[in-house]
Amino acid sequence: MPSVTPDWSFEREHWRRGYFRVAGVDEAGRGAWAGPVTVAAVILPGSAQEYPFRDSKQLSATQREAFAAEVRRVAVAWAVEHAWPDEIERLNILGATHAAAARALARLNPAPQALVTDYLRLRTPLPLLAPPKADALSYSVAAASLLAKTERDRVMTELDREHPGYGFAAHKGYGAPAHRAALERLGVSPVHRRGYAPIARLLQAGLFND
Repeated sequence: MPSVTPDWSFEREHWRRGYFRVAGVDEAGRGAWAGPVTVAAVILPGSAQEYPFRDSKQLSATQREAFAAEVRRVAVAWAVEHAWPDEIERLNILGATHAAAARALARLNPAPQALVTDYLRLRTPLPLLAPPKADALSYSVAAASLLAKTERDRVMTELDREHPGYGFAAHKGYGAPAHRAALERLGVSPVHRRGYAPIARLLQAGLFND
């Protein structure tokens, strides 16, 4: 199945209304059992030129790193923020994702005038388009997906060194069989999301590794 090529369709809807600084917003790690959920916000130049950026899930790790560097080079503004497991436990995953998005958007300079997100209906006074699959359809959201994914992968590789044995560098905290086996062997670490059902069951069984 061929990959989808992003374009400027959603940004143009904002441009037609006079909003030219459009930030794309996307997250990585929302479904993982460990580590942060990571949100990026990116404003690209509003020149309607073509970019090689794609949804990060369509690319290899090497391609993602190269394209993420290009996003940082060409962006008018960009920011990445994390919500860690304690915030996820306090706010729930959706609330924590919204909080990280708000922090990322607040760091953009110049500030955005409108937003496009990947089906993330943020509570914001700014004009917002939140279509599904926007990371594959919008250049701005694809750019944000690249920054969120590469930054979260970097964090999970660091956590793998700090908490060896779980395999975070390989599975990035998702519920892979190797992750399940490591949890059974080592117990729950401080960077696991304790409100998630598979983790909560292990804690109830007394399997923790603080």
